[in-house]
Amino acid sequence: NYPNPFNPTTTIHFSLPTSGNVKLTLYNPLGQEIKIIINEYKESGTHIINFDASDFNSGMYIYKLESGSLIQTRKMILLK
Repeated sequence: NYPNPFNPTTTIHFSLPTSGNVKLTLYNPLGQEIKIIINEYKESGTHIINFDASDFNSGMYIYKLESGSLIQTRKMILLK
């Protein structure tokens, strides 16, 4: 995601080698699910998701991107 740290919006870029269902989930540092950002079918190629964290407290969050056998996790920091 860029920028990171961010306030209150950030952009998440990802590329898919094949079309399929994509799930992007946000977790707190304890591993509790906070929000499902997207859960939908996406075509192969590059995608951009704009995420607005206005309703969240400052701190570190973890997002997980799942598509087929691909699973990636990254950290993001919200500074208000």
